[in-house]
Amino acid sequence: MLTVSSMNRAQLRARLAHGLHLRTGNFTTRLQSTIAEVADGIGLLYADYPVASPDSFADFHLRLLRPSSLRRWVRPQVELHYNGRALFKPLPLDQAFAMFEWGLNWCVASRAHSHLIIHAAVVEKGGQAAILPAPPGSGKSTLCAALVGRGGWRLLSDELTMLRLATGQIVPLPRPVSLKNESIELIRGYVPDAVLSRPVTDTSKGTVAHMRAPRDSVAQAGQPASPAWVVFPRYQAGADTLLTPLQPAHAFMELAENSFNYSVLGVRGFDALGRLIDQCQGHRLAYSRLDEALDCFDVLAAGR
Repeated sequence: MLTVSSMNRAQLRARLAHGLHLRTGNFTTRLQSTIAEVADGIGLLYADYPVASPDSFADFHLRLLRPSSLRRWVRPQVELHYNGRALFKPLPLDQAFAMFEWGLNWCVASRAHSHLIIHAAVVEKGGQAAILPAPPGSGKSTLCAALVGRGGWRLLSDELTMLRLATGQIVPLPRPVSLKNESIELIRGYVPDAVLSRPVTDTSKGTVAHMRAPRDSVAQAGQPASPAWVVFPRYQAGADTLLTPLQPAHAFMELAENSFNYSVLGVRGFDALGRLIDQCQGHRLAYSRLDEALDCFDVLAAGR
């Protein structure tokens, strides 16, 4: 099977210029761009991902390009087009790869309505999945990176937990883990063999970098997992690590608030979320030390 790493830099750039069919989990994205930063990001962070043939079906058609105006030369920018139309406002050119990541998240969250999609990281061990929903700044992605980088958990997703309506299983969508601000250097030190992209400053999220998904997680992208835990993490500087049970009704309401398409799905979303809560133990996790947070997850996994 052809993967991104099968191509040298020139071949990858040529393929992207005409349209690269990148396979991520159940989705194929046709990505077209001549921007060097995009090619470098794909080559670094998607090296292990399959590449489909140019004439294959694509779920999403994305194009990253520089605007055809004076801004092409003065403070250059990048635009993201979805099916031929601009998706977001232009961003500075050095945010081109991050814009691809954000755009692909939007595509999945806005279109994959055969799943209940929750804004949450999700990791797996022993066939059982832990869902980590949380608002920005809660330490969700930092904890996710630590769990898959040193804790022995499989990455299913850093941003989008996809619950298949028909079966209630979690469908993997392993992609690079998004790290922000202080988390970048923290994970660089905590997971020494992690592959991280060059940090990009002054984005709407602050300074952003992405960590390559573990190779085993990419290779197992076709293997779903059963939901077992819902853990709402919260990083608090200097806080003692504390894992506390959460009532099912509270977990239901907070998951609904963190879902992208719960209201769109109507009764199907309500039923799917109800079944998920019935299957899972709910917890809140306050932490300031990653080692102790990982120990809490080991305790959960051992007691299942």
